[in-house]
Amino acid sequence: MKIVPDTDLVDPAHKTARATPFYYHTYFQVILAIVAGSLIGHYAPHTGQALQPFGDGFIRLVKMIIPPVIFLTIVTGIAGMRDLGAVARVAGKTFCYFLFFSTLALVVGLVTANVIRPGSGIHAKIGEAGHHAEKLDKYISKAHDSNVVDFVLNIIPDTFVSAFTSGNILQALFVAILTGIGLALMGERGARIYGVLEEVSAVAFRIVSILMKAAPIGAFGAMAYTVGTYGAGSLADLATLIVTFYLTAIIFVVVVLGLVGRWQGFRYCA
Repeated sequence: MKIVPDTDLVDPAHKTARATPFYYHTYFQVILAIVAGSLIGHYAPHTGQALQPFGDGFIRLVKMIIPPVIFLTIVTGIAGMRDLGAVARVAGKTFCYFLFFSTLALVVGLVTANVIRPGSGIHAKIGEAGHHAEKLDKYISKAHDSNVVDFVLNIIPDTFVSAFTSGNILQALFVAILTGIGLALMGERGARIYGVLEEVSAVAFRIVSILMKAAPIGAFGAMAYTVGTYGAGSLADLATLIVTFYLTAIIFVVVVLGLVGRWQGFRYCA
């Protein structure tokens, strides 16, 4: 007689996890939403334009959660390093690395974009941007009038709380660095606060996971509005933009970071 083991007594480590159906994955839902939004924008342009709030709403949700995530990540990272001398050395090296390789990344991106010219097919004008025209004018005038001194002073927020409400990520980063250093200097009292912030970080990342469930809705609204406003021909230009992005990323990772890796002794393994 064949004996069938009771599944409740089997070691959980030997149980085979059931694969999640592909249609539950966010990336598949986003792709499906993009296709659906494109079809609605093409065959019902006015309806597609009316769906713009879905895309704008998702963007606002993401912008809402970015400052607290950055704050909590930086604070817990600095406060967890008890040796402030090590923090200063790591921060100095990181800052130099960031400036140098960000400049290289910008150069690679500018060269690739000027060769492929992904946005040359979209003849959009600022005056035709609807309610976004005023915002675009504000950013353009601010870029023309800005200088190094204004940029540095703008990193300092008016108040501690305004660093999270102004939408300036650098202000949230500045406050986070100061808070992390303050906690590291507080000793045991700082350690207790550090433990609380780690728990709050878990909550923040759980919120991010929840918000990402709305990504298909945001993609649906944004694509419906784009196609409904600029026509189906804009899809080819958007596809060119995506190809340009990935090509730039591949060039930077393989060439620039690959050379850095070889310089540091890393070798490719078959």
